[in-house]
Amino acid sequence: MSTISIGQHLINRLKEINIDVIFGVPGDFNMPLLDIIEDDPKLTWGNNANELNAAYAADGYARIRGAGAVVTTFGVGELSAVNGIAGSYSEMLPVIHIVGTPSTKSQAAGAMLHHTLGDGNFDVFFQMSSMIACASAHLKKQNAIIEIDRVISQAVLSKRTGYIGIPIDLIHCEVEVAEIESLTVTLPKNPAQTQEIALKVVTEAITKASHPVIVVDGCVLRNRCEKDVQDFIKRSGFPTYVAPMGKGAVDETLISYRGCYSGNITLESIDKEIHQADLIIEIGSIKSDFNTGNFSYALDRSKTITLHSFATIVFCAEYQKVSMMEFIPLLTASLPKEPRVFDLGPRGKTEPIKEGTEITHNYFWNKVPEFMDENAIVCAETGTAEFASLNMDGPQGTTYITQILWGSIGFSVGAAVGAAIANRSRRVYLFVGDGSFQLTAQEISVFLHHGLTPVIFLLNNDGYLIEKLIHGPDRAYNNFQMWEYSKALDFFGANLERNQKAGCSKVGFQGKVATRDQFEDAMKDVQANPDKIHFLEVIMPQFDAPRELELLVASSENR
Repeated sequence: MSTISIGQHLINRLKEINIDVIFGVPGDFNMPLLDIIEDDPKLTWGNNANELNAAYAADGYARIRGAGAVVTTFGVGELSAVNGIAGSYSEMLPVIHIVGTPSTKSQAAGAMLHHTLGDGNFDVFFQMSSMIACASAHLKKQNAIIEIDRVISQAVLSKRTGYIGIPIDLIHCEVEVAEIESLTVTLPKNPAQTQEIALKVVTEAITKASHPVIVVDGCVLRNRCEKDVQDFIKRSGFPTYVAPMGKGAVDETLISYRGCYSGNITLESIDKEIHQADLIIEIGSIKSDFNTGNFSYALDRSKTITLHSFATIVFCAEYQKVSMMEFIPLLTASLPKEPRVFDLGPRGKTEPIKEGTEITHNYFWNKVPEFMDENAIVCAETGTAEFASLNMDGPQGTTYITQILWGSIGFSVGAAVGAAIANRSRRVYLFVGDGSFQLTAQEISVFLHHGLTPVIFLLNNDGYLIEKLIHGPDRAYNNFQMWEYSKALDFFGANLERNQKAGCSKVGFQGKVATRDQFEDAMKDVQANPDKIHFLEVIMPQFDAPRELELLVASSENR
């Protein structure tokens, strides 16, 4: 038998699931754990401005790396993070929420400590968080090792959040352990006989179909099986579409890629192609309202095959535990070696740029991809940017980070921090509205602190545009104090000498653009300086909106 501290074992397990940055905010009950993090040469402390932003950053990080972690303190800190953690649970991301709690002695005595409700109940916040975690534990010395492993394994397997409360006096507590085995983070094999029957039924349906199509959705990204899905698309040759939450799961340069299908906000030509199909193969579908054009994603179940992480569904028959991760490579291998050829004509596109000098959404989303790098990471804020990005032709290899299901405004700023630090070799493009930015603007400081180099587009249309479109276009509650947004990098200390000595990001373009010529000149500067952070305040007409958002809002009125 050997010994290890409980805190060290927890940190070792986080590293085992590919985590090298841990986000959070210091608090008196978590600081001994932060010492372990800071002293580990393979880890970086996120050093966030607040716990909500830290949770958003862990979410964005998990979308790039596969898992994320955030450390907060008991009560005040963990409750500040709850909205971000709930979003990760909702959108199926394994973010581990670690909370430093008061000592076991204080808890046993029911002491009236700070950060408590003053009633001696030390389980109340744990119970709250248990409702938004697939696994949760408040550690005790005798079971700490087992519980840490259980929570982390279940979170990774379930693609949901996990909660671990660790009393301050247990962080450095040494416990005896037998030989430590690797975490269980792979699903069991599919039941062989059931899978064989499912494969036979699916291949027969494909053989009979004259116009099959594929619709790829968000669970492909969550289960990180994009390559297997791509192999299936290439081998089949079938026309392929993505749902909004699946944007980025398919290489959009593939000849068989046709665009984004999202119910009644779909481009007309794409909608027509989908409804002409005699077989629809859904992969990793998520049937939420905004992901389906307010439930207008009306696919005929009698001609739909659904491949998912928990089952394969062929028309009305369900093959339990036949997971797509094992099933799709078998299905690909069963197809003819030569892909089928379909002549559907040119792919449907959004309207080309209309004449004018103003930076409208029609102009902006058509033009901005011309200035973006390959393998970009696009973080698009809930609302205007999120829906405009659905039909944007991003560069090859682009990853899209949006929050279509949870939809918390301000999410994109923190998430972009997490994404940028998760892979510094890829350029992050953050698209955020003026209203959303005011919720989480502090994370600009964190970009700078870590020397990150995103391109930030602050879309200034003077108010909460999505809310104005939904209700109350002239109401005061949909407006707020105007800021000098273009001076944000200066305010957060980008040019302070002490920050520059500490490795703060170098500043590139920082300014306001109100015409198309100004925008294009600024973007040439951005392209020429990939090693700098850039901040463009983009002035847009107040009520101008992307086509997709206008259609979604119109359909919302009938819900």
